[in-house]
Amino acid sequence: MAVESNIVSYAKVGADARTAAESGDRIAAIRLSLVHLPLATPVSDAKVLTGRQKPLTEIAFIFAEITSRDGHRGIGFGYSKRAGGPGLYAHAKELAPNLLGQDPNDIVRLFTQLQWAGASMGRAGMTTQAIAPFDIALWDMKARRAGLPLAKLLGAQRDSVACYNTTGGFLHTPLDQVLKNVAISRESGIGGIKLKVGHPDLKVDIERVGAVRKLLGEGFPLMVDANQQWDRQQATRACRALEPFDLTWIEEPLDAHDFEGHGLLAERFDTAIATGEMLTCFDEHAQLILAGTDFIQPDAPRVGGITPFLKIMALGEFKQRKLAPHFAMEIHLHLAAAYGIEPWLEHFEWLGPLFNEQMQLQGGRMWVSDRAGLGFSLSEQARAWTAATEEFGRLP
Repeated sequence: MAVESNIVSYAKVGADARTAAESGDRIAAIRLSLVHLPLATPVSDAKVLTGRQKPLTEIAFIFAEITSRDGHRGIGFGYSKRAGGPGLYAHAKELAPNLLGQDPNDIVRLFTQLQWAGASMGRAGMTTQAIAPFDIALWDMKARRAGLPLAKLLGAQRDSVACYNTTGGFLHTPLDQVLKNVAISRESGIGGIKLKVGHPDLKVDIERVGAVRKLLGEGFPLMVDANQQWDRQQATRACRALEPFDLTWIEEPLDAHDFEGHGLLAERFDTAIATGEMLTCFDEHAQLILAGTDFIQPDAPRVGGITPFLKIMALGEFKQRKLAPHFAMEIHLHLAAAYGIEPWLEHFEWLGPLFNEQMQLQGGRMWVSDRAGLGFSLSEQARAWTAATEEFGRLP
């Protein structure tokens, strides 16, 4: 009789209880915005000098602002340079209705659902990048709900990340101005400098790198970026010529999808090889990591958001690859802070006007703020640069 009584009591408790699925929050409304960020000066790297692209004059951003039934909010974004912004926005509009009525805490499940929604177009490229604004917004919401910076929610291993600047060293910038930019960046607290290379004449690259190294002195972190403009033979010659400058890394010496080639260069030279910013899914990054490059450079908006980025981090840490995320420091600071191996953060001041809040740079490092989530809200300037908006669902 005692056993039977216990069974009845257990059944009664089960009948009164609610499951997590029954009690969870729900996504009530989504606002999508297409925002065009103009650049003060057209930007050129090696891809422009080789005639493969035109100078960069603006960046298209897709913002997702998600509100739940219980009043929680999150914001995320994706972006595209030169082309693709309207396409990303169009596909994001197709995806958004799939999220309405869903539990915003089930982020991995929702990422998979959105992947399947566009599966006939593939699982990389634009279809994956259109997921990123939603995925990032949901992670922002989860951290805000917890009252924590996203880095802390993920399990931060440091409160700040070493930070290097890219914007002062583009190939369109004359060398004398590059040197002025480098001096300003260093005085402002930047911890490293990246210089664009890949000029059709390697001697020009060597002259520019040599001048910057002389200005910085020995030991100050200096990186170079060829933006995929060398073949294997050219890259071998360039890497050999650049070895004496004590570089932190040589970035994208080869085509982004030449995983094997980057691995071979990493084995051959003392200077580290970095790449990965152009890859648009976890599977591509897995191939790169297994091929053996030194630094991996994933971009959360390009790979589909924070969910796949965390998978890349896990594999990268397992294979002892160093991490230096590309662009979007507003997102990547939190992710880099949670990486097990000391990482680098890329500093681009271009995005500053889009947000009301700013980031804190001190002592060569970018510091995680105490603001919950990503710690940002859209500025009035971002609203003024908005070219299109679409709303789904209804605010609670």
